[in-house]
Amino acid sequence: MSIIIAILVFGVIIAIHEAGHFFAAKACGVKVNEFALGWGPAIYKFKKGETTYALRILPLGGYCSMEGEDDDSSDSRALGNKPVWQRMIIMAAGVVMNLILGFILLICMVTSDDAITSTTIHSFESDNAVSHSTGLEAGDKIVKINGMRIFSAMDISYQLQNDSDGIFEMVVERGGEKVTLPKVQLGRTDNMIHIDFIVVGERITFVSTIKETAAQFCTYSRLIWISLADLVRGKYGINDLSGPVGIVDVIGDVVESQRDEVTHKIDWGALLTQILNIAAFITINLGIFNLLPIPSLDGSRMVFLIIEAIRRKKIPAEKEGMIHLIGLGLLIILMIVITVKDVIHLF
Repeated sequence: MSIIIAILVFGVIIAIHEAGHFFAAKACGVKVNEFALGWGPAIYKFKKGETTYALRILPLGGYCSMEGEDDDSSDSRALGNKPVWQRMIIMAAGVVMNLILGFILLICMVTSDDAITSTTIHSFESDNAVSHSTGLEAGDKIVKINGMRIFSAMDISYQLQNDSDGIFEMVVERGGEKVTLPKVQLGRTDNMIHIDFIVVGERITFVSTIKETAAQFCTYSRLIWISLADLVRGKYGINDLSGPVGIVDVIGDVVESQRDEVTHKIDWGALLTQILNIAAFITINLGIFNLLPIPSLDGSRMVFLIIEAIRRKKIPAEKEGMIHLIGLGLLIILMIVITVKDVIHLF
């Protein structure tokens, strides 16, 4: 079941990304030679008009192959013969579609709950709660924790659980004004910060749903950037990365967590919410990752287009294509290493 769910999740996310490139290319009059989901030998393919549509054996990616994408072409409808601004739109369209999909999935998540978990304090565990003793009051809206802007309740949990010394400084909104509270050291239980306050559950309306979705979208996006920065700084290594096999393993754990120990029946509603959460994180992750200026990614192609726009001179397609080919090869090697690590971890 976890493999089937993973294939469906990857398939939808990849299809949406490549569809962004495809429809933008068609709108700009670019010839699309092939639209493929997956890599390797084709399981099924057909040709409609000028484009071949293919489903390939390895569900780990996909591509939208456009005329003149990585080489020179005399075809007037080749990508390289279109204005820079049109090529920028085509390159950015995949990322935009991933981010839109992430927003839609988050809307589904928010509306699947009975209420919205806000960042406003409702009450405390007890009268002598540590957070209450430092000035935090019912009705306060948490704005910052240790300097980090709080968008959603997930930010509160993240900041409290990932702090090294357990000392926190909060900024709250109280009566329309921002108030900085004295620093407090929260207690720990089993090496986890003990949160001694309860937040307000808000009613789900159209406005509150959009606001909460936007807040969670900001939370997910920032968390991805923080993780990438931590990876560059060396806080995380290769053993902390996961590929498709690792994600299948995570989905398997999620499925089992929603299975009743006695009846062995699965709570499909709760499982769907968890899968939406994973899918939203992956598609936003894919969108942001593709913005990075790494050869073969959309972000790198955007950099080349920006350079061309500044220089008012094209970079030779063969040279750019070779750079992207090398980058793709390195990414494939990284994916193989991560996949082998994930397989070993299973055993």
